[in-house]
Amino acid sequence: MTILPDLLQPGLALVFCGTAPGTVSAQRKAYYANPGNAFWPTLHAVGLTPHRVASGNYASVLQYGIGLTDLAKNTFGADSSLAKTDFDRVALEEKIMRFQPGLLAFTSKRAGLEFLGHPVGYGLQAETIGTTRLFVLPSPSGLARSHWTIEPWEELARLRQALQC
Repeated sequence: MTILPDLLQPGLALVFCGTAPGTVSAQRKAYYANPGNAFWPTLHAVGLTPHRVASGNYASVLQYGIGLTDLAKNTFGADSSLAKTDFDRVALEEKIMRFQPGLLAFTSKRAGLEFLGHPVGYGLQAETIGTTRLFVLPSPSGLARSHWTIEPWEELARLRQALQC
């Protein structure tokens, strides 16, 4: 059972990929819905959206060339509660090959690690999926606040602008 539907379509500039929906997001059926999550304020702060989008209105980001998905589509909870078997790398790769966004940004090191299969740093990665470039961001989750820094998010916004995607 899919917790949150993918928000994907051809021609997207950027797709954000989380590990799995958090508990509040699963309850509210909306991406990054926990009030302590910095995702929506950060998108606006770095210029990826012209205003702060409400989590309940998440589908509106399509108009800004942004899509949303998760590496684990059939479970929810904190990263620490997720098992390796929860992640479907093959399904994500197939979706990205199908839609070919300009950038795929993992919204946590855990998501990047689980997808790429090796430790990752923040920023642009050497690997691609077809023509899609991969980027790893610090988690916006309130549970990951001790690892939070906005700089990689700013770097992603600059890269999107430079690529005109």
